[in-house]
Amino acid sequence: MIGAMKNIILSLLLLFPFVACAAPEKEWTKFDVEFDEEKPWVELQSQLPAYPAEGDYLPFYVSAATPNQFYVDQKSISIGEDGVVRYTLIVKSPSGALNISFEGMRCATAERKLYAFGRSDGSWSKARNSKWEAIAYKDRNRYHHVLHDDFFCKGSTPVLSPEVAVNALKSAPHPK
Repeated sequence: MIGAMKNIILSLLLLFPFVACAAPEKEWTKFDVEFDEEKPWVELQSQLPAYPAEGDYLPFYVSAATPNQFYVDQKSISIGEDGVVRYTLIVKSPSGALNISFEGMRCATAERKLYAFGRSDGSWSKARNSKWEAIAYKDRNRYHHVLHDDFFCKGSTPVLSPEVAVNALKSAPHPK
């Protein structure tokens, strides 16, 4: 009887390390899965900025292939918790016509979105087809590409703050 008891106790002692390790292993495995799973990206609701004032325009150079002048309203630049850089873009034609738009840029996916157009009376008009689109690398009017690569994104990450973007725009060369 004592020999049988010893065998049972010895068997339990030999199994104990496996039983003790099994529970924490399950917890850690579950932790890794929960930790590693990517949560779906959710775009935050954005508010329209104040209509841009000409004194707040920051010029940026696009290319010699376009006669247009390009500006960003420095007061409109924001970086959301969703990783979207939002800004007001101003495109001025050689005849002086202005196209003003409030846009967003996702550095992580190199996409852009149009939220609203500026009207000549200083109000905003919601964009009809507001969806994320890939930033096209075109020779003519490649301003989204320039904003992404030179001012708003460091690779797939947005710049640290609106001030960093403003400083980059202010210090950029402006060839004629």
